[in-house]
Amino acid sequence: MTMSAFRWSALGLAGVVMCSMTACTRWIDVKSPASGPQESLSLTLSSDERVPLVIDTFRVSQNGTPQHPAADAERRVLNALQETRLFSTLVPLGGASASVEGKAISARVTFDETIDPHSGPTAFKGIVIGASMFLLSPIIELDYDYTAQAHLELERWDGHVTHYESRSSGTAHYNLFGASPIVIDELKGQVIETCLNSLMNQLVQDTALYMASKTPPPASRIRTVTVKTHRPAGATAALPGVPVSANPAP
Repeated sequence: MTMSAFRWSALGLAGVVMCSMTACTRWIDVKSPASGPQESLSLTLSSDERVPLVIDTFRVSQNGTPQHPAADAERRVLNALQETRLFSTLVPLGGASASVEGKAISARVTFDETIDPHSGPTAFKGIVIGASMFLLSPIIELDYDYTAQAHLELERWDGHVTHYESRSSGTAHYNLFGASPIVIDELKGQVIETCLNSLMNQLVQDTALYMASKTPPPASRIRTVTVKTHRPAGATAALPGVPVSANPAP
């Protein structure tokens, strides 16, 4: 092999390696929530001022279609609530109710997901990449959009109701060979984390509303509720509450 041929072979090999590395590129853009406090707030709350929080309902929808609530979604919300250390005990959906001197907070959670994989443009770009024998794969960008919107309704023991809402969105950008379920999972995780952080920041701003000394316990009275026959599939026996430590571990 002549020196000239060797040089061209080396350059060709380097080009293939560079194209392969570039074609596997991927990155994620996450937008901050448009409303609500963006900075974290730290407050001191004595243990005897904290009351239990009970998850009353948990609804999930995807692109407007109701979905069965996944355990992971509820666990994320419970973890976010636990990190605030605002409540003495967290009772998951279907768990045994708890109260301190007749005081407890009822929570109703609605979680909406919007997914847009840009199927049409992605298919067209795939045709173009195939027609170019994959030579254009490093420079043609594919996108996957994900939006999470969370709504939290808290009802105090005296009937006072407060609503909190947060919305966050993000886009995963990737090239043809960078597409994988991992990048989509990373996108969803970052967007949900941003959304829940904003929601919890709003909640902490209202700490005084949920202190045990805020109002007296409700007088004994008969309350009416609407009874429905629908029961989430896979319902099991009452789950225990999750105690929340007043002093976080170092």
